[in-house]
Order: sequence, then structure tokens, then C-alpha cells
Amino acid sequence: MKTESMLFGGVAVFFGGSAALYGVWSGDETGTVALVVACGMAALVSFFCLIQYRRRGSRAQDRTEAEVADGAEPVAFFPDESMFPIITAFGFALAAGGVVYGLWLFLIGLGVLARGVFGMAYQYARR
Repeated sequence: MKTESMLFGGVAVFFGGSAALYGVWSGDETGTVALVVACGMAALVSFFCLIQYRRRGSRAQDRTEAEVADGAEPVAFFPDESMFPIITAFGFALAAGGVVYGLWLFLIGLGVLARGVFGMAYQYARR
């Protein structure tokens, strides 16, 4: 994760420098804000990768002397099929339709959306 952190850190520095130069030379607020947001997103990913590297140490992919078998352990837990993504999408569609058709449909959609999101978040909490 150290390499990924450095890569995204470089991207963040590039977008930050571009935002500064673009803001001074063009005077356009929209493009400047877009570049600042891109800098912030790259910095966030860089920070996340750095924190993961410090927590877990180097991976097999980070070491030049590592063998293929070193990275053969299970990567993560991947859940089985679930209905909660469909429920979440349906709730979002209802809420978006509620913006057009009325508050009553928006509130129903918000309830269905909340059920789907909480279902996805806590379906494997007791695992």
C-alpha cells in the first residue's frame, strides 16, 4: 500500500499545483474548484492507503523478494448473494421519484432506502 499511497500523493500534488496555477491565470472559479476537489479526492485515497500500510505492514506485492505463494492467503470475506442491493436501488428510485411526484413518495422511498442500506451494513455483523 505504500506504493499506492505515493502514487495517489503525487496525483494530489499535481492537481493541487494545477488548481493553483489555473486559479491564478484563468480566474475561473468552476475549474479551480473542480481541480481542488480532484486534489482532495486523490489526497484522501493516498491517506487511506498510507494508514492501511501502517496498520498492516507491507504486503507480498510490496516486497521485491516475495514469491507468488506468499500472497496466496485469503484476501477478504466476500459475501454470498444478497437482496439488499436491489432493495437499496429500489428505495433510491422511489426517493428520486418522490422528488418529482411528492413528499409522500419521497418518504416511502427514504424508508425503503434506509432498510436496504442498514441491511447491507449489518447482514454479516454476527459472522
